[in-house]
Amino acid sequence: MSSSSSSRLMGQLPFPSENGYKPWEDQSFIKWKKRDPHVTFRSHESLEGSLKYWYERNKVNYLVANSAVWNDDAVRGALDSAAFWVENLPFVKSLSGYWKFFLASSPKKVPENFYDSAFRDFDWDALPVPSNWQMHGFDRPIYTNITYPFPLDPPFVPEENPTGCYRTFFQIPKEWKSRRIFLHFEAVDSAFFAWINGVLVGYSQDSRLPAEFEITDYCHSFGSENKNVLAVQVFRWSDGTYLEDQDHWWLSGIHRDVLLIAKPPVFISDYFFKSNLSKDFSYADIEVEVKIDNSQETPKDTVPSRFTIEASLYDTTGWYKGDADADLISSNVANMKPKVVSGASPGFQGYWLGGKLDIPMLWSAEKPNLYTLVVILKDSSGNVVDCESCLVGIRQVSKAYKQLLVNGHPIIIRGVNRHEHHPRLGKTNIESCMIKDLVVMKQNNINGVRNSHYPQHPRWYELCDIFGMYMIDEANIETHGFDYCGHVKHPTLEPSWAAAMMDRVIGMVERDKNHACIISWSLGNESGYGPNHSALAGWVRGKDPSRLVHYEGGGSRTSSTDIVCPMYMRVWDIVKIANDPDEIRPLILCEYSHAMGNSNGNIHEYWEAIDSTFGLQGGFIWDWVDQALLKDTVENVKRWAYGGEFGDVPNDLNFCLNGITWPDRIPHPAVHEVKYVYQPIKISFGEGTLKITNTHFYETTQGLEFTWTAHGDGCKLGSGVLSLPSIEPQNSYHIEWQSSPWYSLWLSSAAEEIFVTVTAKLLDSTLWVEAGHVISSTQVQLPARRNVTYHELKNNGGTLVSESIEDRITISKENFWEIMLNAQTGIIETWKVGGVLVMNKGILPCFWRAPTDNDKGGGFNSHLSLWKAAQIDTLQYITESCSIQNVSDHLVTIAVVFLGVPRREEGLSSDLGDKTVLMKIEVVYTINSSGDVIMNCNVIPKSDLPPLPRVGVEFYLEKSVDQIKWYGRGPFECYPDRKAAAHVDIYEKNVDEMHVPYIVPGECSGRADVRWVTFQNRNGIGIYASIYGNSPPMQMSASYYTTEELDRAAHNEDLVKGDNVEVHLDHKHMGLGGDDSWSPCVHDKYLIRAAPYSFSIRFSPITPTTSGQEIYKSQLPK
Repeated sequence: MSSSSSSRLMGQLPFPSENGYKPWEDQSFIKWKKRDPHVTFRSHESLEGSLKYWYERNKVNYLVANSAVWNDDAVRGALDSAAFWVENLPFVKSLSGYWKFFLASSPKKVPENFYDSAFRDFDWDALPVPSNWQMHGFDRPIYTNITYPFPLDPPFVPEENPTGCYRTFFQIPKEWKSRRIFLHFEAVDSAFFAWINGVLVGYSQDSRLPAEFEITDYCHSFGSENKNVLAVQVFRWSDGTYLEDQDHWWLSGIHRDVLLIAKPPVFISDYFFKSNLSKDFSYADIEVEVKIDNSQETPKDTVPSRFTIEASLYDTTGWYKGDADADLISSNVANMKPKVVSGASPGFQGYWLGGKLDIPMLWSAEKPNLYTLVVILKDSSGNVVDCESCLVGIRQVSKAYKQLLVNGHPIIIRGVNRHEHHPRLGKTNIESCMIKDLVVMKQNNINGVRNSHYPQHPRWYELCDIFGMYMIDEANIETHGFDYCGHVKHPTLEPSWAAAMMDRVIGMVERDKNHACIISWSLGNESGYGPNHSALAGWVRGKDPSRLVHYEGGGSRTSSTDIVCPMYMRVWDIVKIANDPDEIRPLILCEYSHAMGNSNGNIHEYWEAIDSTFGLQGGFIWDWVDQALLKDTVENVKRWAYGGEFGDVPNDLNFCLNGITWPDRIPHPAVHEVKYVYQPIKISFGEGTLKITNTHFYETTQGLEFTWTAHGDGCKLGSGVLSLPSIEPQNSYHIEWQSSPWYSLWLSSAAEEIFVTVTAKLLDSTLWVEAGHVISSTQVQLPARRNVTYHELKNNGGTLVSESIEDRITISKENFWEIMLNAQTGIIETWKVGGVLVMNKGILPCFWRAPTDNDKGGGFNSHLSLWKAAQIDTLQYITESCSIQNVSDHLVTIAVVFLGVPRREEGLSSDLGDKTVLMKIEVVYTINSSGDVIMNCNVIPKSDLPPLPRVGVEFYLEKSVDQIKWYGRGPFECYPDRKAAAHVDIYEKNVDEMHVPYIVPGECSGRADVRWVTFQNRNGIGIYASIYGNSPPMQMSASYYTTEELDRAAHNEDLVKGDNVEVHLDHKHMGLGGDDSWSPCVHDKYLIRAAPYSFSIRFSPITPTTSGQEIYKSQLPK
C-alpha cells in the first residue's frame, strides 16, 4: 500500500467521512496493518510438544468420517472442530463460540460506536463463529454462476450492503506474559475492520485467506481481570467481490476460525521447506528457509549472534505400530545445519538450513509418506524461544515433453473439483466432514482435487497430505461476469487491479507452500487473460520453481500456464492437441464431465482416450458435491434448496446442483462409473488372452487379492481366488484363455452368454477404508460357443377362450390368465394372472422422457427445445386400425396401427394429414395359449424429427406389483452412455429402490441391456417381459412416478406417487450426455435418429412356480 493511501485511510477510518471515501470501494486499498502472509503457526512450547501435537493430529482414518453431520448438529460440530484444531497448542487460543451479532442493512446503518468497550449489546442476537450469517436466518443466500449479484460498476457496490457487526470478549492467559499477541482471522467474507477495546487494529479483503494483526499494545495487561473487547465489522460486498465471482453461493461473515496467537518478541515468522532428489532418488538434499521477526529488537543486527535456528525431520511412519506411546524423538532422521545461500539480499532476515536425507520415503498420492519438520529458535543459552512445525513430503514435481512428472513418473490425474460446501453451514468446515470427502474420494479411486476456486481451510491441506491426494491450489480470483459486460475491462487488463490480484496469489502460495499434496498453483478461474496474469505467473515461478503453474483463462494454452488445461473440451479435440507435436505441455482437463443431475454420460470415452494417448494426463470432474442448502419448508420439513428458493435475485436456479454426490456426500449412481474409469487395475480380454494391467506408478499388486466369478445367463458357474504373481507398477500379467480356471466351465456350459468378473480387493485396511474393499472390478464376456438363433415359441397345449362383448375382447386360459383388449383402440386394458389384476393399462408406444438437466441445456438448440418444437412432448396415439387377423384354439393375432399425433390434434382422426402424423407404429400381438404375448413393433417416425428421447413401450402395473428382478446391467442406475461399470447379472429390487432421488427430478432409474425382467407382487404373481427374436437388450425402468410427474416436480420431495407402477421397456434410449450441461452433448452413437425401427418383446404371466430365467430359456435353442 502506498504511503498516500495509508495517510488517506488514517484520515477516513473507521467510517466514511463527509467526502464519501469508502475503503471497501477502492481496489487499490486492500489491507491495512495486516501482517505479511505466512505458513500456519503452531507456536509450540518445545520439540516434544510439537511431536506430540502431530502424533495426535495424524490419528485420522475412515472411522472419523462416520461422525460427519449434515443437519443442525453441524453447528455444534463446527465449534467443536475449531476447538479441536488448536488442542495442545499452549500459545494458540480459539475464539470460536457464540458472539454478539447485529446485521445492519448498510454501512450507514451500523450502530454508532458499536466497537467501543462500553457499548451495550445486550439486545443483540447470538451468532456462532465461525459461520455464514445467512445460514442462521440473517439476510439471504444468493446463488449465481456468472452474473454478479448487483449491477457491474467496479469498484463500487450497492448502498444497500448488508453489514455484520460482531462483538466478543476474551482475556489473555497469564502464561502469555511478555509475549506478542496476534489476532488471526482464518477467513472473512468479504471485507472487514477489526477493533480491540475500541481501537481500530486493521482492515482486510480476500474471503478465503487469513488476515493477521498484531494487537499486543491494545490488549489489557496479561492476567488482568478486565476482558478485552473484539469488535468486527464485515461488509457483504466490497471491491474485492469483483474478484470473487465463483460459481457458488454468495455467503458472508466470519466463516473460519478466529485465533489469538502468542509469540515471543523474536520469533519464527515463516519457513519454506524444499527438497531436491538425486537422479536415482537414493537421497534428497533438504533445505528450509526460515524468516525471523525481530521488528521489536534493538539493535537488529545483533539478533543472529544472540539466537540460533535448528531444523529437523522426524519419520512418522513408525509412530503407530506399537500399542504403547511411541518414542517420538527417536524418530529423528535428519538434522539441518545453517548454510550460506548465494544471491541472498543484504539485510534480508532470512536464514537457510540444509541437510541430506538418505533413502527418503517419497510422497505420492499412492504412497503418502510424510515427515514432521520441526524448526526451533533458541537463545544463546540453548533455551527454546519459539518452535514451529508442519508435515512435509519428499517428492519432486517436474516437466518433460508433454508430461507432468511426480518423482519421475507421468502420473494420471483422476480428479474432481471441490468447493467448500456444507448444506447446513455453507462455507464453514468440520473435521469429520472433510475426512468424509477424502474417504469417499479415495474409495472411488479419485486421486486428485482442484480447490475450486479459492484456497480452502488449512486443515484440508493437511488431510490431503495424509490421505494422499494430488492438488491444484487455486487463487481466489474469478471475474467471470466481466465476460458479458461490454462497458468495462476485465481486471486483469487494468493496472489498478494488479496489486489486489497479486496479493491473493502471494497469500495462497505463502500460506500453503509446505504442503506435499500441492503439485501446481493456479492463478484463479475464468478471469480472462491479460498482463496481470503474466505478472502473477512470473511471481509464482520465481518464488516456487518446484511446482507447475496452472491457468485456464485465455484459452488454456497461454504462456502463463505450464499445463494445457481446457474445460469441457470434447474428447476428439483433446486428442488432437495431444497429437500436436508443437505442443510440449501435458493436457489435463481442469473441468470435464459436468455432473448436473442424471449425467456423466460419455465419461468412459474420455478415459479410453486418456489411457491410450500420450500427452493426456487426466482431468477433474465438475464437480464433487451438489451445492444445495438446507431450507425449512412451509410444512416445517427441511429439504435441499437451490438458487431462487431463498428469494435471491438474480439467481441461476439449480445450476449449483452438479456434483457426483448429494450434499450429504452419498454418491450419485454416476460415481460407480467414475470409480470404474478411474480404477488403477485395468483388465481386458482379446485374442484369447486376459490382460491385467497395474497402472499404478508406485504400488505393486502385492496388497491386493484377485478373485474371479463366472456366470452363465445370470447363473453362477464358479468362482475362486486368482493366483497371480505381484505385478509391478506400469506392468501387465497375461492369462492365456485355455489355461484360465474358468475355461473348463466355459467348455461344459450350455449358457448362451458367459461373463467372467475379475475383482481386486485390498488385503489390509488403510486410512481410508477397511480390508476387503474393492479397488477394481471388470466384467468381460467370453466368446460364444455357438451361434444363437432364437426359435419360435411352441404352443404347449391348452385351449384359449376368446369372447367379444361390445368393444372388448377377452382372451383367457382357464383360471391361469386373462387379457382384455379394447377392440377399437387395440390397447390391452387389463391383464390378470391367477385372478389377480396385474396390468391395468397398456401397452402403448412411448417416445418421450422426463427431461434431464442435460436435455434442457443449449437454449433453442437444446434437445428439449427441439423436442418441444416438434411436439414430441405432446404425442398421443390414435388408432388408425385394429383387426383380429387370426383366431384359433391356441393362437390369437391382433394387428394394430397407431398414429402418433400432437395432443392438440386430438379428435382429427378422420382428417389426418401427413403433416400431423409424427409417428406411425405398427403393432402385431400374437397371443399364445401358453400365455405368451409376442409384441412385434414397427416404428416409422417422420423423417424430419430431431433425435428421439426413446423408442419403446410403456404400461402400468398395479401398485402392489412392486418386486422387480432383471437379467441385465446393474444393480445401480445405468444408461447407454454410462454403463461400463454396470455388470450383467440377475438383480432384484423393489420399485421404491429403483428410484434415484435427484434433487431436481427428471428421467432416472433406468437399467441398461436388460434381457428379461419380471414384475411380481409379494405372492409371486406378475408379468414377465424379455427381448425376443433378434431384438437387442432393452433399457428398462419402473417407477411410482409418472413421466409427467417427474417433469412437473421441482423437487424430489414434491413428487406425488401415482396409483400404478409406470414401466418403460425401450428398444432405444438416448444417452444422457455430460460433456457439459449447456449444449446438446450426447455423442452421435447414443442419439436415436428419426428412422424406422423394428423390435419384438415377449410378455408372459408369471407365478411363484416359475422364474424369469426359466421362461427366458424356453425361447433359446436346446
